[in-house]
Amino acid sequence: MTWAEAILLMISAAAAGAINAVAGGGTLITFPALLLARTPSVIANATSTMALVLGTSGGVFGYRRQLGTVRVWLRRFVPVSLLGGLLGAMLLTATGEKVFARLVPFLLLFATVLFLGQGTFRRFAGFEDKPGSTPHPHDRHVWIAVIFQFLVAVYGGYFGAGIGILMLASLGFIGLTDIHEMNALKTVLGSLINLVAATYFIFAGLISWPKAGVMTIGAVAGYFLGAHYAQRIPQRRVRQIITAIGFTISAALFYQQFLR
Repeated sequence: MTWAEAILLMISAAAAGAINAVAGGGTLITFPALLLARTPSVIANATSTMALVLGTSGGVFGYRRQLGTVRVWLRRFVPVSLLGGLLGAMLLTATGEKVFARLVPFLLLFATVLFLGQGTFRRFAGFEDKPGSTPHPHDRHVWIAVIFQFLVAVYGGYFGAGIGILMLASLGFIGLTDIHEMNALKTVLGSLINLVAATYFIFAGLISWPKAGVMTIGAVAGYFLGAHYAQRIPQRRVRQIITAIGFTISAALFYQQFLR
């Protein structure tokens, strides 16, 4: 690894950490950067996961004030996140990425549209909230979100780009409205998905440790700054940023998979 490659990886990890703290999709920055640094694709995927999972400590710390509020939701989503992340990591080592990669643009575009129009989707599905009501962890539609979270976790363990958008869409669907609390929950769940996947990758010998170490430094700073400053932005603006990121990443993936 040259000095130029080290600087590239550190900057890309910082940018990815900031994007993940706000919405998600940071893997789409770190993964190509690792490829540019002459890293084989499977090792690049595993190394990116390792770097970002260590960096999420900065994001969790940045959202520490919201963790008490979302604790009740963690009990529902943590078990399926851990199981799905492990299964996704196992799939990566057992299958190729080509077929699954072609599904990613459609999945991410759907999640972005769902996030953008979550109020309409809730009314259409019969989950319209009454004034002053709050979602309850035992509501019937919460279990739909639990199943969806399991699928997101499988995808997250396999590749992971855009899982933040998918989780935010799901959390909005069940009725959560505070974007900062949603981001806190998403950050914790995303870190657990990456943690279990990274652990599997370690035992599979797929981590490039020098590159992971350099990227972790940038990721910690990016996650913390992204989580810290996102809470100073009005919720409506954060939602607009998240939607813009989702559509941008979707367009980039469609171009990469079908037009290039």
